[in-house]
Amino acid sequence: MKRCRSFLHRTPLYFGPFVLLLTACGNGDDGADAYGNFETVETQVSARGMGELLAFHVEEGMALKAGQDVGLIDTTQLALQLQEVAANRAAVASQGGDVVAQIAVQEARLTDLQREEARLEKLVAGKAATQKQLDDMQGMIAIQQRQIAAVAARNPSIVAQVRALDAREALLRQQLADLHVTNPVNGTVVSKLTEPHEYVNPGKPLYRIAQMDTLELRAYIDGAHLTAVRIGAEVEVGIDRGDSGVVRLPGRISWVSSEAEFTPKIIQTKEERVDMVYAFKVRVPDREGMLKNGMPGEVFLNGTAQ
Repeated sequence: MKRCRSFLHRTPLYFGPFVLLLTACGNGDDGADAYGNFETVETQVSARGMGELLAFHVEEGMALKAGQDVGLIDTTQLALQLQEVAANRAAVASQGGDVVAQIAVQEARLTDLQREEARLEKLVAGKAATQKQLDDMQGMIAIQQRQIAAVAARNPSIVAQVRALDAREALLRQQLADLHVTNPVNGTVVSKLTEPHEYVNPGKPLYRIAQMDTLELRAYIDGAHLTAVRIGAEVEVGIDRGDSGVVRLPGRISWVSSEAEFTPKIIQTKEERVDMVYAFKVRVPDREGMLKNGMPGEVFLNGTAQ
């Protein structure tokens, strides 16, 4: 049995004002190789548009789904600009008449052909269609593109103006979409940083959300066993389940500190006070909701520790 080193680690403030005893061991018989506490993976959601935050349906402790619409920034200015672009496009199109209309029809046909090409590519990959069918479709697409170019050549200045207005419209619609505050991940709101009717700019933090389906265990190990800790390595994490004993969950090392830190000086023996340790994190999926922020856990290096 190899000697284990114990040291005290002061947890961050959000874990509470207590001191946790951590142990880093050699490759013992059945003991864990490192100990630590779970931390939630937090995401800061920021505004992507500019204006008054008209609606904001976020409160601390609220559970949100990925893709959920939680807020809206004032869209008045962009809506007016879209109306202006549509009017200008109609005015330009009236000068070109048939040219613009024909291009629109030809481009719609091209979109249909490209969609069919994508379908045939999947069928060919699955050996459900022949390469000749795909080649024929690609030939039809090339012909369609030449037809569009031929129509556009009849009145290039009108076509250029329409193209510019189309690009302007696409940009405005993207900016309009950015005014909707969409939650990016499943999780629980841990802090609300903005209130409704505040004026926001792109990049202003709105709230922070913790991903509860994946947590990270922050643990420590001494330099002698650091070579066993590699980013991407699969490990097992143990948690205490009362009468059920220690339950092991699969995890993957996501981060290893590049700098050593001293064992906290509260350790009484001089030998252990000068020991250096390295922090590392293990990302653990938690689809069943077994893990909680601040919960202690153990790391088993699956026999890789030396």
